[in-house]
Amino acid sequence: MSQPTKEAIEAAIKAYVEPNLGRDLVSAHAIKDITIDGDRVKVEVSLGFPAKGAQEAIAEAVKAKVSGVAGVGSVEVQVGWEIRAHSVQKSLKPIDNVKNIIAVASGKGGVGKSTTAVNLALALAAEGARVGILDADIYGPSQPRMLGIHGKPESNDGKTLEPMSSYDLQAMSIGFLIDEETPMIWRGPMVTQALEQLLNDTNWSDLDYLVIDLPPGTGDTQLTLAQKVPVSGAIIVTTPQDIALLDARKGLKMFQKVEVPVLGIVENMSTHICSKCGHEEHIFGQGGGTAMSEQYGIDLLGSLPLDIHIREETDNGKPSVVAQPESRATEIYREIARKTAAKLSLQAKDYAAKFPRIVIQNN
Repeated sequence: MSQPTKEAIEAAIKAYVEPNLGRDLVSAHAIKDITIDGDRVKVEVSLGFPAKGAQEAIAEAVKAKVSGVAGVGSVEVQVGWEIRAHSVQKSLKPIDNVKNIIAVASGKGGVGKSTTAVNLALALAAEGARVGILDADIYGPSQPRMLGIHGKPESNDGKTLEPMSSYDLQAMSIGFLIDEETPMIWRGPMVTQALEQLLNDTNWSDLDYLVIDLPPGTGDTQLTLAQKVPVSGAIIVTTPQDIALLDARKGLKMFQKVEVPVLGIVENMSTHICSKCGHEEHIFGQGGGTAMSEQYGIDLLGSLPLDIHIREETDNGKPSVVAQPESRATEIYREIARKTAAKLSLQAKDYAAKFPRIVIQNN
């Protein structure tokens, strides 16, 4: 029996479309090496996104495809990842020790944006990344309570701040510097200056991703972020309700105008299942996130239920991803995290293909 060829192995792998990437591993440049020794084949997969939750499934899928190639006797598949920095807006430079910044936004308040942001950050960490979260809501910071963090950040040099830590996340918020019940009666310029200082004067430590929890709307803070902060991509959080979707569209168009790629939509409170009888009801409407996704040609990253446990856990300072790591809600958050990071990993390649004369930073 003849020895299998590398071309035949690659052709077999191409038949598998990785769900998070939405494309095959060969065209996504995720095949690091193929070693052939007689009828034994070893495939090394290097993803551009963290994927602890899908690592085994990807390995098994690749193994199944390669095993079907004529002349293959045994297959070994190793799946790992290498997270790199990707492109940002125009002439902005990446922040030291932060590879990628992901902005989580919503057009209006009350859609669960902060809850989504903190669980997304925790899910990225659970998938194998080094992650931080910046609470950019100066008027209504919520991350200190959601992460159960108390006390004030230290400053070793009197000029910069050390990030607070909780559940393997590095965190910074104006809420660490003021009393929880103290109102921030500031005008726009003071707010934007505070955001820049929190971001740039925090000693972030080797982050793969920094998740920024934006305040709702399309005002000064969002504009500052779009113009001065090197954002790799944004996520829009909405509910299926028509009013929420109207405002979510405004947020989407704002990011498009300032050339920040929108990685996808998260539909929150998509359905409610009664804890007593199991009846399912679409309290805030149905299919809104899907319709918006199709209308603007962006991904629906996931849909989360209206679940009392999600609310209770964040209020108690232990979000769902750490409070119930085996729950269905956590599974959805981790799926969203993988899809977000996978979408981001393809961004530089897709952008370079569309604009070949533009140099993409990929350090």
